[in-house]
Amino acid sequence: MAGAELGPPSPVPCVPDVYAVVYEHFSKKVEKSVQTGSEWKLGAWQDSWTRAEHAHAVEQVRAAIARGDVYQVNVVGHAAAPYTGDPSAALRRVAALAGARYGGVLRDEAWALATASPETLVEVRDGRVITRPIKGTRPATAQGRRELLASAKERAEHIMIVDLERNDLARLPGTGPVRVDELFAVREWSGLWQAESVVSAPLDGDVGLADLLRAVCPGGSVTGAPKLAALAQIAALEPVGRGVSMGALGWIGHDHVDLGLSIRTVVADGTRVHAWAGGGITADSDAIAEVDEAAAKAGPLRSALSS
Repeated sequence: MAGAELGPPSPVPCVPDVYAVVYEHFSKKVEKSVQTGSEWKLGAWQDSWTRAEHAHAVEQVRAAIARGDVYQVNVVGHAAAPYTGDPSAALRRVAALAGARYGGVLRDEAWALATASPETLVEVRDGRVITRPIKGTRPATAQGRRELLASAKERAEHIMIVDLERNDLARLPGTGPVRVDELFAVREWSGLWQAESVVSAPLDGDVGLADLLRAVCPGGSVTGAPKLAALAQIAALEPVGRGVSMGALGWIGHDHVDLGLSIRTVVADGTRVHAWAGGGITADSDAIAEVDEAAAKAGPLRSALSS
């Protein structure tokens, strides 16, 4: 995003900023060979900051909100674990997690990644541009659902990001009236309830991919509001860069675009596997609860990798 402050470098510099796989359709069936690699063994996870350091970052955001610098900031933590063997099966388990709207594996010679993202960064189909921000999390139990629906804090945090996404879509050239098609709908992702809204607008003009990405990246649900001020807080507070996490991964076709926000993503770089998780901080946030929420989001990823 133009004018945004840069944070720490990515812990996985081997993954390029942009990577594309081009598919060509053939009438002839192509047989795929199945390769079996060496046995997968995952070591102990090492967080890039302690629980106390994470909680301190949450308190620093709350102080920035009290000063009027920002309204909300998404704070993200990183962890890595050493591994040996072929990560392919473990990455496929991540991609297959329940609730993954954008589940898949992408790999090159030096790296491989898997995503189980439930969140749409941007979709263009049938003349409309759509984004589906997710904000608000509870355990996927009956009590958790009631708590999420009743939480004034979670709803206020969510609506703040919905307003941000409405503004992002309105910045697109040739965009018609922006509307909220669905607000604070509760959906399940791998043992967690999450609140999702649907924001869309008609595209009256010819909008290019660069214009589209410039308007919505980085996603509001993983930055905060106002977006530039939130990015400055993120750059100052987070000890490790976000790398491929919190970016975009999906499909670009001749008649549609469908890109998921690459939350719930892990990367294997040949020696270590990396994962990120966080949450939105508001004035009413409890530091320990926010640390626990990030751990809950990372839990299914770690479990899938270690199975």
